[in-house]
Amino acid sequence: MEDFQIINLYWNRDEEAVRETAEKYGRLLQHVSYQILSDYEDSEECVNDTYKRAWDSMPPQKPSSLSAYLGRIIRNLSINRWHQKHAKKRDSGAAVLLSELSDCVPAGQTPEEAIEGAMLTEIIGGWLETLSREDRVLFVRRYWYCDNLEKLAKEYLTTANKLAGRLFRMRKKLREVLEKEGVII
Repeated sequence: MEDFQIINLYWNRDEEAVRETAEKYGRLLQHVSYQILSDYEDSEECVNDTYKRAWDSMPPQKPSSLSAYLGRIIRNLSINRWHQKHAKKRDSGAAVLLSELSDCVPAGQTPEEAIEGAMLTEIIGGWLETLSREDRVLFVRRYWYCDNLEKLAKEYLTTANKLAGRLFRMRKKLREVLEKEGVII
């Protein structure tokens, strides 16, 4: 079933929407969540919560890309679940880094912040379009889908160190583009 048909099912409050979503995107959602949480049961709960969030948010939302919409929901839910599970484990390097970042990101979003977020999305989207297809796919798989570096290295027939260097150079170029556009980093 096409995405626009699934979205229309949500808008018509037809429960078939959830079944169609699960059939078309269930494995992808499970993969994204598991990459973040490394726990099958927690991932499954996040996937189910994603279906509920989609049900509750459509209408009024009418996403232009259902996969991106669901991807954003599952990532946010999974990251929040990760924070909950690791809140007491402050000795973890990842926990420290993520908590430091949370101090920089405001909890609520003012209209100005929403506009800045949309502009940032546009800048990053434009930068991604300048990359080769292979680099764009690599960047998105690593930083959106949270794919493991070793797994990606095997698929790209290289070592994890070489791939890490390639990703570092891409991040450096992105930073230069953001600074050129006046984004405060």
